[in-house]
Amino acid sequence: MPDTISFARGAPSLDIVDVDGLKAAAVRAFENDPGGTTAYGTAVGYVPLRKWIAEKHGVDVDQVLVTNGSMQADAFLFELLVQPGDHVIVEKPTYDRTLLNLRGRGAEIHMVELQPDGISTDALEALLHEGVRPTLAHIIPNFQNPAGYTLSQAKRDRLLELAAEFGFVIFEDDPYIDIRFTGEPLPTMLSQDQSDRVIYASSFSKTVCPGIRVGYLVGPKARIAEIQKLATNTYISPNMVAQSIVYEFCASGAMAGAVATVKTALAARVAALTAALERELPQAKYHAPEGGYFMWVELPAGTDVAKVFDAAAERGLAFVKGTDFLLEGGENTLRIAYSGVNEAEIEEGVKRLAAAVTACS
Repeated sequence: MPDTISFARGAPSLDIVDVDGLKAAAVRAFENDPGGTTAYGTAVGYVPLRKWIAEKHGVDVDQVLVTNGSMQADAFLFELLVQPGDHVIVEKPTYDRTLLNLRGRGAEIHMVELQPDGISTDALEALLHEGVRPTLAHIIPNFQNPAGYTLSQAKRDRLLELAAEFGFVIFEDDPYIDIRFTGEPLPTMLSQDQSDRVIYASSFSKTVCPGIRVGYLVGPKARIAEIQKLATNTYISPNMVAQSIVYEFCASGAMAGAVATVKTALAARVAALTAALERELPQAKYHAPEGGYFMWVELPAGTDVAKVFDAAAERGLAFVKGTDFLLEGGENTLRIAYSGVNEAEIEEGVKRLAAAVTACS
């Protein structure tokens, strides 16, 4: 069997990680602040990085909490806000780990159709008028995982209106925001929130490197203070060494160059992916993303993605089935992660995918 090509993992390939920049940032971290870098610290995170994030978002530093990756930020927020039986809105499809976390907490999950311009706010509004009262709505606004779609400005505005009217929290889960390689950036819902209804999360795993495991939350001071208590009881403090390195990497200006490298590479990979799909699988449906790591692909109706998955594995190709991101349906869909593969691997991977689809027809 040929070497496996993986369209499964949402992580950058090593060639687009600024290893030298990170090594230099690590040296500066230990030279500039050996005490802060090596200490326990506090549950809110490394203080200089916390301040840097606050300045980036134009908020008070007391509105920021830095965590061990954005998934831990998610877990803290869900622990604070979601109790068994609480109603929660998520996109359809949505990130599989979000579904697992919410199901583990006993939430009543409502999946609302995801369109190329984001969650259907009409469908959400209809659900609200039917009497559903969610605790929160989990939204991935930019280059959504798994679909790659971006929430339009009109829908961002409408979500804020609905949250204020019906009293739910918008969890703006935004780890991909800086990885836009085409189109114009849109303001965060956090920056437009007038009702303290938004809690924002992001991560440096997608811009610095996956192994750094540094994420953060931004929200109303009272909410962040509550989450700080959870964090203190969980680990006293997060990883100060990693956060100190991230701070030095960001403060030095290295982040801008690193992100530019990633965006250039991913734009070329999306172009290669769409060209290969058009040539090898013209019957597939998809929307080329404007950024991020992922593309959602719909195969012809009646295709069994579970069988395609097995046939692809036999041909040395890995991907994630669309059914993993849904409570039901999606049997003819899949997610392609193009971030960890080069253009030649994308070409060959799509050929293997087409062969697998043909074998299952």
